[in-house]
Amino acid sequence: MSLLLTENDIPHIYNESVESKLQEGNVLVTKGALSSGFESYDLNLLVISSEDFFNNERKKRKLSKSFKEGEKVVFADLKIGDYVVHKFHGIGQFIGVNTIKADNVTKDYIKIRYKNEDILYVPTNNLDSIRKYVGGGEALPRLNKLGGKEWENTKTRVKSNLREVARELIELYAKRQNVKGYAFSKDTEWQRQFEDSFPYTETEDQLRCIEETKKDMEQAKPMDRLLCGDVGYGKTEVAIRAAFKAIMDHKQVAYLVPTTVLANQQYEEFKTRMEEFPIKVELLNRFRTKKEQNEVIKKLKLGEIDCVVGTHRILSKDVEFKDLGLLIIDEEHRFGVKDKEKIKVLKNTVDVLTMTATPIPRTLHMSIVGVRDMSVIYEPPHNRKAVQTYVLEYDQEVIKEAITRELERNGQVFYLFNNVERIIQKADEISNLVPEAKVVYAHGQMTGREIEDIMEKFINQKIDVLVCTTILESGIDIPNANTIIVENADRLGLAQLYQIRGRVGRSDRQAYAYITYRRDKMITEVAEKRLKAIKEFTEFGSGFKIAMRDLEIRGAGSMLGEIQHGHIDEVGYDTYCKILDEVIKEEKGIKVEEEPEITIDINISSFIPDSYIENTDQKMESYRNIAVCRTQEDFKNIQEDLTDRFGKMPQEVINLIEIAKLKENCKNCGIIKVIQKQNNIILYFEPEKCTLDITKLVHEYNDKVKFSSGIAPYITYKIQDPKNIIQEIGELLKNVNNE
Repeated sequence: MSLLLTENDIPHIYNESVESKLQEGNVLVTKGALSSGFESYDLNLLVISSEDFFNNERKKRKLSKSFKEGEKVVFADLKIGDYVVHKFHGIGQFIGVNTIKADNVTKDYIKIRYKNEDILYVPTNNLDSIRKYVGGGEALPRLNKLGGKEWENTKTRVKSNLREVARELIELYAKRQNVKGYAFSKDTEWQRQFEDSFPYTETEDQLRCIEETKKDMEQAKPMDRLLCGDVGYGKTEVAIRAAFKAIMDHKQVAYLVPTTVLANQQYEEFKTRMEEFPIKVELLNRFRTKKEQNEVIKKLKLGEIDCVVGTHRILSKDVEFKDLGLLIIDEEHRFGVKDKEKIKVLKNTVDVLTMTATPIPRTLHMSIVGVRDMSVIYEPPHNRKAVQTYVLEYDQEVIKEAITRELERNGQVFYLFNNVERIIQKADEISNLVPEAKVVYAHGQMTGREIEDIMEKFINQKIDVLVCTTILESGIDIPNANTIIVENADRLGLAQLYQIRGRVGRSDRQAYAYITYRRDKMITEVAEKRLKAIKEFTEFGSGFKIAMRDLEIRGAGSMLGEIQHGHIDEVGYDTYCKILDEVIKEEKGIKVEEEPEITIDINISSFIPDSYIENTDQKMESYRNIAVCRTQEDFKNIQEDLTDRFGKMPQEVINLIEIAKLKENCKNCGIIKVIQKQNNIILYFEPEKCTLDITKLVHEYNDKVKFSSGIAPYITYKIQDPKNIIQEIGELLKNVNNE
């Protein structure tokens, strides 16, 4: 940062402490951890993080394709006090990270508390064996006892109870595979021209999701893909390209949205994107005149309309398609039970793309266990800033200041007040509070025309403050509105709050969200958890974390209607999904082999020093990222990522990565344990996987290697150069694996 300022002749000073009083006009460079910068008018202060300068230039770390999208979602943030599930030891409580030094060797260990205050220290290179506990409801989990058979017995019992669920799922899989759908053609020249006309630069994630969707469409079985992406991450463009592909094969497309306002907006978007091509796009909702609706319905039946955008009116009995090929559902959690049943009928033979920012727990559940395919856009658009979020008691002065501040920069304000009976009174109250503001109200009991007129005025910046109910929850895109105030937020669901906050921050300007609850009100524990979550998850990509937290608060429920809370409570959500997957494979006759716990204990310092990564969350993230590496490409990417973010890696971090590589090599050799005893390395094998070529090893190493057979076979290797111990073990493993 200092170098950048120097190169641009900007005077500055560097100081690791900010305790000294800041002086106006001075630039201070200091160490710290911020996801993004911020500005304070009151303090006359602008704080810029390194992320603001360098984020776009940073290389994106790519995980191997074997690391599932669902696994990324489940692998949630871990904080002290959280309950965790260890693959081999069960449910415990995360206490923290302990740095242990012995015989001049330093390592970090994850400290987990179990029943009877027993403590388990897990090496950071085994962090992939740990998942955050997500239960079936609000009750705290019961800690397991370390040692003994308790955890194994619990998993066995759950496994037995899931047999019936597995059989139902296999039936569902079979039905999906056997249904004959339409296999769309490969991309045409027109498809390429259309995609090239997109006025923005796609993110890597966007391009990947587009390819995954189009590949699905080209298969003979009907597509059922869930597209997850945070608000404003470009899901619509994925849908538009899928729609264009379908239309190129002379198939019709239905785009289903939950609200009239969103229908109008998406209709305009589709029409604008496709106007240079001979494609007919129409709008269908209950607020169009009867004559207009009948005309659209007639043309749909005759095949004269290629794409229809609309609300649940599309699902009405009188709507027929000549040849529907693709159904796109936007924000499916907003549709009621009856609508979903009608959607289910449509889904049988057509390709379906479902889009959401915060998938409801049941939907997320189904996606992770593989009932549906899932694509995820993790990467935010360029120059997008996270919404600055405040959760606080309602305070008129704060509200006044927030509105005034937004108006001073020629912006607009959403004011969410979800009470139709008192909304006029609230609009008057805001007008009196900020007299210079033009305040208008809107709610769902108004006619469609009235709402459309108000929204058009708001879009054209003829309204400063829009006081409205949750009609703004989905999809409205107004880049100039960058402050949102939510009153009585404790009455709203977590996914709702997240969607509502997503209405601002749709441009490169800093956006603000004020999430308020009534002063001195005793809010429920569940509501408190929601408010805490919305405050906690402010960074980009939080929609998936929100969904997981929602799952924690509400419980997963069941994929097939049967309540599975008890099973999920016993083993945690992630283990429940793994067991279910195992049972499904077993019911299909597929042999399932559980990966053993691999231990590497050698006398070499392997940890992330505070001098390299000071922030605990960033350190934990790095430990996790190293632990889940599987391929050479993964290891290369993590090295590049760490160097890019934190500078040259110290030897301890290099050792940590090299040990992670050794772990992967051990898996391929059937080795479960690598232990150093003085100047010897002992490699323990799984008995049934011990396929050593003893003759070759003896020939290669002579008296340096000794072999011991028996129940737990092992070889002993005499270290030649303790300074190059990792390299020596690596070469030995190559020979063991006959490479």
